[in-house]
Formats: sequence, C-alpha cells, structure tokens
Amino acid sequence: MARAESRAQRAVRLINLLTHTGDYAGEPFHLRPWEKRILLALFKTGRNGLRIYRTALLMLPRKNGKTEIAAAIAIYCLLFDGQLGGEIYLAAADREQAGKVYGAIVAMLRADPELLAQVEIVESQKRIVHPASGSFIKAISAEAYSKHGFNASVVIYDELHAAPNRDLWDVLATSQGARVEPLLIAISTAGYDRHSILYELYAHAKRVEAEPALDPTFLPILFEAPHDADWRDETVWKAANPALGDFRSIEEMRIMATRAAEIPAQENTFRRLYLNQWTEQASRWLSLDTWDACRGEVPPRAGREWYVGMDLSSTTDLTALVGISPDPDGTSYAVRALAFVPQARLRERVTRDRAPYDEWQRRGQLIVTPGNVVDYERVRVELQQWDAESAGIREIAFDPWNATDLVQRLKDADGFTCIPIRQGFAALSAPTKALEQAILSKTIRHDGDPVLRWCVGNVAIESDATGNIKPSKRVSTERIDSVVALVMALDRVQRNAVPPPKPTYHVYVFGGSQ
Repeated sequence: MARAESRAQRAVRLINLLTHTGDYAGEPFHLRPWEKRILLALFKTGRNGLRIYRTALLMLPRKNGKTEIAAAIAIYCLLFDGQLGGEIYLAAADREQAGKVYGAIVAMLRADPELLAQVEIVESQKRIVHPASGSFIKAISAEAYSKHGFNASVVIYDELHAAPNRDLWDVLATSQGARVEPLLIAISTAGYDRHSILYELYAHAKRVEAEPALDPTFLPILFEAPHDADWRDETVWKAANPALGDFRSIEEMRIMATRAAEIPAQENTFRRLYLNQWTEQASRWLSLDTWDACRGEVPPRAGREWYVGMDLSSTTDLTALVGISPDPDGTSYAVRALAFVPQARLRERVTRDRAPYDEWQRRGQLIVTPGNVVDYERVRVELQQWDAESAGIREIAFDPWNATDLVQRLKDADGFTCIPIRQGFAALSAPTKALEQAILSKTIRHDGDPVLRWCVGNVAIESDATGNIKPSKRVSTERIDSVVALVMALDRVQRNAVPPPKPTYHVYVFGGSQ
C-alpha cells in the first residue's frame, strides 16, 4: 500500500509543474535535489499537521535562482496551501526590488493557462487575487506608507540586506500573530552592515544551525563559503553555489573573480554576492594581503623622532595613537600603534563588533582603562612615555572634536606641539592618497599590530566630485580609528619633510655692451 503524500511532498510535486522565466522561460522547473531539500524542509509538518517552521532565512549567492524559488513558493501558498483569506506579501527595500518576485510570479502564471484562469492580476497595484479562497499576493516596499493593519499569512522579504531599517520587517512579522500557520521568509545574499536586521537573523541562524533546539520554529538555509576560505578557490565557489556548473555560469564567476583580484575595491562585492561571505564594508579600500606584505621589523622607539596621530573616542569608538617615524633615507616609514577601550564596554565590543578585544587585551595589544569611557589621562601617560623613550614626539596631530581638554593639558603641562586636523576632504585627501601609495609601494613598515590591521580591513572610502578621498566612519560599519590616526600622522610627516634643495643655476652672458 502506497504511503500518503505529505504536504511537503505535495508542495514539491506542484511546484515542479511550474515553468521558468527569464532565460529559461517556458521550460519546466525540474527541481534539482538541493531545491527539493529546501522545499521539503520549508513545508515539513509536525504531528498536528501544521508546518513546523514559522520563520526561515534562505541565503543564496547571486544567480542561483532565488527569485524563481521565491515566486514558486508564493504561487503554491496562494493556490494550493488551503489557506482562506490569505495575505501574501512580497516585501523589499524599494519598489523595483519588490517588483522582481512579483514579475516572476506573473510570468509563471501567464505561462500556464490553467493557473491563469484561477487568478485576477491587477498590474496597477502589483496585486494577484485568488477569488476562490479570498487570498491575494501583493508587492510592497519599505518606501511605501505605514503597513500597520495587515494580517499577513505569508511574507517573502527579498534581498533583506538592502533594507534601510528594520521597520517593514517588524511590522510584517508582528502582523502574523492571528494566523494559525504563518510563514515569514527572508531571502538574501550576505551584507556588510552588522547592525542590520539581516545580520541579526543570520547570527540567530548560525546559532540554530549549531543547536536546533534553541528555536525549533526557525529554519536556517545557508549556502555560504567559510569566512576564512580562499575566495579565489573554485572548490570554495562550488560549496557556496549549488547551481554552479548547472544553470549558474562558472565562466561568469571566473571573469568576476579575476576582476576582483585586480581591483581591490571589487573584492568585497565578489565575496558578498558570489560567495555569501559577510564583509566589513561595501567595498574594500585595500586588500589585507597588501597591508600584510608591509609587515617587517619595526625599530624600537629609542633614537627615532615620531609624529603621532591621535583619534579620541566617543563612547563607542576606539581611541587610537599611531606613530610614524621616517627612516634616515626619508623614503620609507616605520609605524607603531596603540589602542584603548574602556573596561565596562569590553564584553559588549566582543559581542557587537565580533572582534577579539578580550584576546588582544590578554596579549597586551589593547589597553583597557577602568570605567565606561576611555581614561584620557592614561592616553596622556602613554604619550609622555613614548616621548621619553624616543628622540621625541615632534608633533601630535588630532581630530579637534572632543579633544579640547586633553590637548590643552598636552600643550600646557607637557609641552607637546599639537596640530588640529579637520576631518574633511580638504585636509585628509592628500595623506589618504599618500598612505595608499605607501602601502602599495611597501614604503611603510608595521609590526602586524592586530587592532590596526582590523581597522585597515574595515575602511571604506568616501570621495567627492573632484576626486578627493578620505576614510569614512559614516560609510564604514566597523571601527577605523587607528587608520584615521595613521592618516593624520602621515600628513604631519609629509608637511615637515625637508624639501630637496633647489637647483643652482649659473648664468653666463656673452657679448653685449655690459
């Protein structure tokens, strides 16, 4: 006697009867084994006959059929899931993105006359109605007016990494409270903002992946390359891209990988969109491989003159001191760095920034001061010691914001020369470009300080219409304070560099009456 078909198996069977859109328009789905596994898990039921999972996070790299899967799920929930009065919302950050899944749904329905006859498509509202059940699908975006008052049965939020905030997600999630079998699905590639709703879900998904009992109603479906994997390795690509070599072109990936290797700014884009790896910022300013290539023996402070950049913290930033000492030949530089955080915020930093502040402290690579803000007097003591152990601190360059009291003490009590550097393009563009060139040409030498290295990896650059650039705390999602201090120190080094002697010209006059 044949076993009865489960709801999950029925979902796979019916979705498999749909047709593709786009390049494969009109072709039957022919679900791949990995696609079937996703659907079997998503529609799995418990002993009570209801779906087990209420929330799912599906993360797939680009070109692996996310839009098609989302459209197929929406059609199944509208026509075949047995829900009366269902409200199925296709959500996204903007109208264009919200329309992508909707467009795929419409194309699939119009390719099947039998299905098309069951629905009414209202293009002007991006709405599809199923009169027989009183259910509908509607595309909405975060740009639209308030979504309060909804009674969502199914929500499919496309490319959640692009959500400007969590408002739309929260409104739709809380609108499902009266539903017996709600389903909330986030479909996205990885992002870089670790304070976003997507990263919150991703972090939860990783915990549930390791310990399913933590949240039995949450389904993590994550196709991603390990964070420490070599993004240029094609075997890594295959692990993250289940459709690679099938309907996902490996040639296109090779082209993009080659381009990313040649243009550092495109590396993070490749890693996020093609490998689902979370990155520290939208586009990398410099490759960490390039920074690591500048590691070398850094001389002690003694016997050398130093220019120090000082970036003081608010309650959440690092406080950073970074010193540069020109080599005798004047063509290269040695770099040393110190960083400070308050003790009360150390555990919060480890959790929120996902950086090993506690390990850096144990290794003596991070100075932790008592209280919930950095003790500026400890910063002052470190500068006094640096000055005493060396041939002197020639200048201290500082961001004038929040620095008045400490700088006054450094000048009046300690005799330091302190130079304010505003944080605009006019002041920072030249030293930022000079630092970039020094790193690329390996004329800068550092000792591998991990806090400084972390900040280098976090830097995102802003530019203006005239081509000026600067490190941006506004654009960077993680700490870059040590790099800002380094840029300011380099500015003072270059401004104090001894210019080459002007050539001497001897003029001889031949002839004439004089």
